[in-house]
Amino acid sequence: MELLFGTKAAVLKAAIDVAIVGDDEPVPVLDRAWTEAARRAPGAEELLGVVAGVLAPAQARSAGLVLAALEASVTDPDLAVLSEQLVSQRETTAGWIVDTLAAKAPLRPELSRQRAVETVWLLMDPAVFVRLTRHRRWDLERYQDWIARSLRNLLLPDAPHPSSRRTRPRATTKETT
Repeated sequence: MELLFGTKAAVLKAAIDVAIVGDDEPVPVLDRAWTEAARRAPGAEELLGVVAGVLAPAQARSAGLVLAALEASVTDPDLAVLSEQLVSQRETTAGWIVDTLAAKAPLRPELSRQRAVETVWLLMDPAVFVRLTRHRRWDLERYQDWIARSLRNLLLPDAPHPSSRRTRPRATTKETT
């Protein structure tokens, strides 16, 4: 296998790439059909649903491999390079999510683009997925719901609370005669 790919890091990178997308087609993650579906989503909620629907199964397939690469990178220079690539790819995907979301709805006013990207980048960390699904025993559906809600709650302004929409009674004036 190493002869085919060149190095252990190249073998692991190929395995991670297949695990992330779920096939061995040479199509980059952000050039796949799901990104068009996300772009065409009518609003932010639907876009986040598409993103979460892709992210959850991708994490289920790839998180263990990515974490292994990140851990092994401490002692293996080739895996250190791979780890940097993986971290950078996650940042690129996080940036795409933020930019696509911002085209649908305004982000929280206190968030710069960089802080929004960092927020998404952290939520997409495979360690978070592993902690929630393996350690806390969440199923994939619960994780998918959580990631969509977390992205919405951390990136988009709070929706007005239903009680704040109540109409106030009109002030009445007494007529004096």
